[in-house]
Amino acid sequence: MKGKTFYSSIGTVLLASSIALTGCSFSSGEDETSGDGNNESSGGGDKVTVDVFQFKVEFKDQFEELVSMYEEENPDVEINVKTVGGGNDYGASLKSSMSSGEEPDIFNIGGPTDVDEYEKYLADVSDTEAADNALDGTLSSVTRNDETLGLPFNQEGYGLLYNKQVFEDAGINADDIETHEDLEEAVETLDNQKEELGIEAPFAFPAKEKWVMGNHLANTFLADEFNHDVMETYESDTVQFEMGDQMKRFLDLQNEYSIQPTLNLDYSQQVEEHFSLGNVAMIQQGNWVYNTIESMDSEFAEENVGLLPIPVEGYEGTIPVGVPNYWVVNKQSEDKVVEASKNFLDWMYTSETGKQFVTDEFKFVPAYEGYEDLEIADPISQEIYNYASEGNTQGWVFLGAPTAWTEDALGVAMQEYIAGDITWEEVEEKATSDWEESRQ
Repeated sequence: MKGKTFYSSIGTVLLASSIALTGCSFSSGEDETSGDGNNESSGGGDKVTVDVFQFKVEFKDQFEELVSMYEEENPDVEINVKTVGGGNDYGASLKSSMSSGEEPDIFNIGGPTDVDEYEKYLADVSDTEAADNALDGTLSSVTRNDETLGLPFNQEGYGLLYNKQVFEDAGINADDIETHEDLEEAVETLDNQKEELGIEAPFAFPAKEKWVMGNHLANTFLADEFNHDVMETYESDTVQFEMGDQMKRFLDLQNEYSIQPTLNLDYSQQVEEHFSLGNVAMIQQGNWVYNTIESMDSEFAEENVGLLPIPVEGYEGTIPVGVPNYWVVNKQSEDKVVEASKNFLDWMYTSETGKQFVTDEFKFVPAYEGYEDLEIADPISQEIYNYASEGNTQGWVFLGAPTAWTEDALGVAMQEYIAGDITWEEVEEKATSDWEESRQ
């Protein structure tokens, strides 16, 4: 494998690289086609149909535009796209699609636990150019028996996005916020001045979204006990919550100083209604929200959004960066559909047209070599690039947790805690028990 490790040395690989970040039935095409590789079909046959089931609502429109561009270059291929995400449960929707017989030809999975669940569907994509160009370390979660079963979506980073103007008006220097105590002091300052600052609350905390808490918030405080390694997480029989007190403290801070009630607040409201419109000073999110913020207020997105690390003792000044999801190809589809699916994914990540679109329009952090000459796409991604290029990153370990554990066990328990139904000790006990039972 060529390249550098993906989350600690991305800067040396990308250099000046560009970074960032429902209802149709599926049916595999039954007509003949004859493609000639990544870029074009060679004609001489009827269309082959590829059905894509993907979760990333933030780039839905851009993805569909790229699909149209591919179809223009490849008139023998038709690609149908179904997007399920945001406030909807992609995992449950994918399972429903599979069980109903409407199996997509291309879909998304997370890490090794999803490989376990869907392995019988997963085609080996090691023969693609994209797999050859993937940065070292990005394929470890989807490699089984020397087969590469997925292609990395992109890389993402997250923390606390903040409104620079509100911070300036409140007299807060973001560079001075390193510890939890620093953050707590800044939050109290914002709360005391919220009327003068024109905000409703310091945070918009979407506790309705289990993934915000169970995936990203928790990952920040679980990564250390698994040595920032998703495969070590995957192989672990238990979870210790060694930083459970810090996790609770950070959750409590967001929940207490948020627009209420947090259990009714969803992702769309958090990003669109509150942060993008200046109603709050901070949200816990990552570079994937840039397109949404830009669509609401392009000037605000370009000039006024900063990124703060979530304070973790021993890892001050670092942010989690990793591969959030993978594209996989359904090997149970017809051979010509499998081939067409691989060709499309290759084209998206390795053709000049695709690479330009991935960086400029998707605003992705590329997980592949070959993007060195492309420019950084947006300020949030620029911040992530800065952290990554300096090695100030943590790993993404939550994708190695037992299937659905982060949301259905930990996320649900966190919601019960916020509702006052259980204690934090019970959150940890429930989540630990569920992990251990799942590993048996």
